[in-house]
Amino acid sequence: MMMVRPAATKRPLVQRMVSFARDESGVMAVQVLFFFFMMLLVGGVAVDLMRFEAKRVEVQQTMDRATLAAASLENILVPEDVVNSYFDTAGLAAELKDITVVDTENGRRVRALATVNSDNYFMSMMNVPYLEADSRSQAEQIINDIEIMLVLDVSGSMASNNKIGNLKIAANDFIDTVTANDPEGRISIGIVPYNAQVLIGGPLRSKFTVSHAHGVANGDCFELPSSVFSDLELSTTTSFPMMAIADVTGSTNKTTTYVSETSTSYATPGNAASRRYCNPSTANDIVLPTKNKTSLKTAINALSADGNTSIFLGMRWGTALLDPAARSVYTSLIGDGEIAANMAGRPYDYTDAESMKVIVLMTDGEHVAHNRVVDAYKTGNSPIYRSSGDGKFSLFYDRPSTTLDYWVPHRNEWRSAAWNSGSGVTQQTWQQVWSRLRVSWVAWTLYARAIGTDSTSRNNAYNTQIDTFLDQYQSVASMNSLLSSNCAAARAQDVLIYGIAFEAPTNGQNVIKDCASSPSSTYFFDANGLEIQTAFQLIAANLSQLRLTQ
Repeated sequence: MMMVRPAATKRPLVQRMVSFARDESGVMAVQVLFFFFMMLLVGGVAVDLMRFEAKRVEVQQTMDRATLAAASLENILVPEDVVNSYFDTAGLAAELKDITVVDTENGRRVRALATVNSDNYFMSMMNVPYLEADSRSQAEQIINDIEIMLVLDVSGSMASNNKIGNLKIAANDFIDTVTANDPEGRISIGIVPYNAQVLIGGPLRSKFTVSHAHGVANGDCFELPSSVFSDLELSTTTSFPMMAIADVTGSTNKTTTYVSETSTSYATPGNAASRRYCNPSTANDIVLPTKNKTSLKTAINALSADGNTSIFLGMRWGTALLDPAARSVYTSLIGDGEIAANMAGRPYDYTDAESMKVIVLMTDGEHVAHNRVVDAYKTGNSPIYRSSGDGKFSLFYDRPSTTLDYWVPHRNEWRSAAWNSGSGVTQQTWQQVWSRLRVSWVAWTLYARAIGTDSTSRNNAYNTQIDTFLDQYQSVASMNSLLSSNCAAARAQDVLIYGIAFEAPTNGQNVIKDCASSPSSTYFFDANGLEIQTAFQLIAANLSQLRLTQ
């Protein structure tokens, strides 16, 4: 028997094991298939999720559009039918589960519930046959207690290119639109026309404390001090000076011979806002806030274009009539029968969650500075006398070296007493002087011709007297600054300010844009021609727009 040594037996086995370890041939089919399946499954999950999300977005967008349309107060169809129609058209009727419609006193709320269901292609292999989620949408249109002030430029430039006509059409359409869906009468509108000044009207003027009252009917303009423009309340106890009704821009004939006080070319006041910046009229009076659209439209159609531009004064009265401090004024006006009883409780507090305050500020120009009669020459007795018989004037001017202190211009002479044609003579108040004579005629005929001895001295005397009678109310820079301050105060109280620059120059556009609420893309409009109608329509639509609440 042959014996095999252990060493000889191990050697071939070890060699085979080493050879096997070094051999790289062969396949891993099972492992590859497993990893491929896992990659395919993960990718499939992503596909299923993307399909589900696409459907969910489609359902949500359809539901949002449907509830918005159904909640609109302009919608005359059954709200539920509107929602169903949107889902039927989109082929998503199976997803819609519930519709709830709530009609309230001042609006409509529509809620919809849908269930998004998407069958899975790949996740079903993981025992997840479908994905499902609930989607909700709620839309609401509410007519809150809205207080609107239309602050409208009626300066002389509005008479060109039919701008005043286009404004009237646009404002009338605006009134129709914003009141169309207000069966409960929760919207009030007031109008502040402005040019160089604001005619506030006798009823409103009677609620304020005034100085230098001129007593001229339908000529109620205040010279508001700079201090009141950083606030919104306008005090009823602070004394505000009234603007004199005087022709401050009409020229006269600077001749050395007498010019009659009855001359319509050189002496008598012009009946125009371009001559008397507070020109007595009712056409451009403030329209106190009302819910009566007929009276609003009547006032709009009566607007007349004339005079310079003081945007800051129009805005200041607009903010004053929205400020809650004016509630006592409204209450008093209701008692006087000047405002309807349904205005009781207005203006609402700024913090009232159910109210909204809106100003629509429009101009076609830019600030223009204007002169005014200074306080000392507004009221009280003047040194001017008028003969009752022939209506001729004379001036008392103290001349220390003589007793001939009365200048009689039509006689071109000094006398010891005022001219009396035989029927008596009356010392004139400054109110009477300005009601009969323009400032330039008084300065030249009664003063310069009396004092001056030659052309130079007469012109110097005239200029001195004009500077004595008149001063500038506000500079353009100051007007811009005061407007900006008042607008900022209004925005700070969440007053919505829509600004319309209607064919306005660059400076006018800038101050209106600065005043308007943000963003300017929503609240500022640069309009030309018939675009002003579009601007007012967009503002009306914006005020009536729907809000997604969920």
